[in-house]
Amino acid sequence: MARIAFKMQLFRGQEAEYLKRHDEIWPELQALLKETGISQYSIFLDPVTLALFGVMEAEDPARLDRLPEQPVMQKWWHYMSDIMESNPDHSPVSVPLQEVFYLP
Repeated sequence: MARIAFKMQLFRGQEAEYLKRHDEIWPELQALLKETGISQYSIFLDPVTLALFGVMEAEDPARLDRLPEQPVMQKWWHYMSDIMESNPDHSPVSVPLQEVFYLP
């Protein structure tokens, strides 16, 4: 199982909306993530900088490369693109983070 961490950026004033949208995450998106082998997925917010820090476990990280092809993933990205930094395809700007310490 691989642990993967990344950061994204929320737009100022969108904190409550970001939380609301994740509180109401679509069942079909949850199913897709689980089918892809993702588990223990958390996103943390730094309230000062509005940086979002995501961490997840993935059975096979190569399977994550197929997520952008999935219609529900594209729909979610489009839905979220108005409240966070996004690429032209509406995917979130996501910066991979290097693990420097782990205490199991």
